[in-house]
Amino acid sequence: MPSTARRGNARDIVSRVFFNNYSTLPSSEDTFFSQEKLYTPRRKRRFLVIIAVSVLAFSAFGLFFSRPKDLGAPTALQSSTPTEKTAVPELSELEGDGADFPAPGPPLLETDIPVPQEATISPYNSSHVLNGPPTLRFRDNLRHDQKYITSWISAGWTNDVMTYINLIYLGIITDRIPIVAMFTPSHIGGSVPPIPFGEVFDVPRLREALRRPILEWWEVKNNSSQEVDELGCWNVWEAVQYREHYPRRSVVPDILSLDISYTKAPSWVKLIPNFEHDQHSTFWSLAILGFPEGHKDNLVPPLESPRNHVLLPPDEQLLCYDYLYYLCAQQPFEFNFDFSPAWRFVGQHMRWTPQLDNLVDQYARRAIGVSDEEATPKWIGIHIRHGDFANWCGDVPITDCFAPLPVIARRVQEVKDELLDRMGIVVENVIMTSDERNETWWEGVRSEGWFQVDHTETVERYGAWYPVLIDAGIQSGGVGFVGTDRSTMSIMARRRVESWHNGVVRMIKWGGPSSDDH
Repeated sequence: MPSTARRGNARDIVSRVFFNNYSTLPSSEDTFFSQEKLYTPRRKRRFLVIIAVSVLAFSAFGLFFSRPKDLGAPTALQSSTPTEKTAVPELSELEGDGADFPAPGPPLLETDIPVPQEATISPYNSSHVLNGPPTLRFRDNLRHDQKYITSWISAGWTNDVMTYINLIYLGIITDRIPIVAMFTPSHIGGSVPPIPFGEVFDVPRLREALRRPILEWWEVKNNSSQEVDELGCWNVWEAVQYREHYPRRSVVPDILSLDISYTKAPSWVKLIPNFEHDQHSTFWSLAILGFPEGHKDNLVPPLESPRNHVLLPPDEQLLCYDYLYYLCAQQPFEFNFDFSPAWRFVGQHMRWTPQLDNLVDQYARRAIGVSDEEATPKWIGIHIRHGDFANWCGDVPITDCFAPLPVIARRVQEVKDELLDRMGIVVENVIMTSDERNETWWEGVRSEGWFQVDHTETVERYGAWYPVLIDAGIQSGGVGFVGTDRSTMSIMARRRVESWHNGVVRMIKWGGPSSDDH
């Protein structure tokens, strides 16, 4: 109800109080305005009492009806000591009707009033799930009311990306906060320093997409710390394969100054029991070990840690596994399939950082030859992997094992045709990425009218990590993609093009002269 109406009602009530009392005075001919005798001492006192009561009543009702609705307890700004005066805030300064106000307290100076920060900090920011800045020992930064999960990488870069996707998805189903480590330069040489996960993938965007906190190890433990932390972890690797009788080896624990005591996981975590040609486990098999009953029921004597020779059971606050690349929901190598839960619920939300996206755009424009005034045109990306795949050709000559350029061109044309049929767009720009070093082969690529990415100055300008990162960005940035069957880099590019651009993809089979016939 408007305040003017409230004041009007108050006036009516006070008027009734006043005039009801006034009616007890002498009749009109005896009113104090006309009769001097009205001012006898007794009547004067009576009249003054009536006036005083009326004024008090008016004041009380006026204050009541002008009081903010549901104001609640006074704020610190409204409270004061007997010797101080504190300004009462205007209604516009309040949060609104029904706002929760703190209990009365000592008065605050204007400079003492805290500025609310939560409005600009995401609820999934790391500050909400850590005690503070990076500490010398990781455990000092873990909050007692939170549980976490981590693991290590131990393969090439794309496989390591898949491993971290699996880690984050396992964190989701166990309701734990993932702590993701860096990428190590297994594919470019040990002299190159690791690169943070967040320099490649947009972590704030990932947190918002998943609506969950995602941590990086550098946020938890200071990168420069030499303090050795002891940690108990699950040894999955030895439970799913029969060649190596030790946990999966990784340089990451050494980089993080972690001394790991491993406990072998139970044999039932293996997807296909007693099958030596597959090393997969399932998400929920490993998730069981992260809950109190599964943890307790599957403990066996742990292995001694390599540095301090301690024997520790798997940690219950920081759930830890040695290796999560070979992990699936239902069948091996699940990233090959569009139903992959790890891809659907995590991987597709792992977007490149804005800085990397910008570099990809620059390199694509330069490859195509776009002027500064033109918009970046759409393109089709190709990834042809040869390199170490030659080891799988066996006795088949390389020229017969890998798909020749005409076969690749046929797949490119299929992509173009489908883009025209399905999207109504004509895409002529094709960008080739490959580890092939034969210059004659590259001459054939150029003769097809396809473009090549120029990495002549990439390492010098941006570092040794960036040729592969930019190539991955170009592969995923097109509206179409042609990749190499069984290459994890091609598999990830395919998934990205489909998920991010609703694009058209093809995968080229290889291994013999007619492998890609269809």
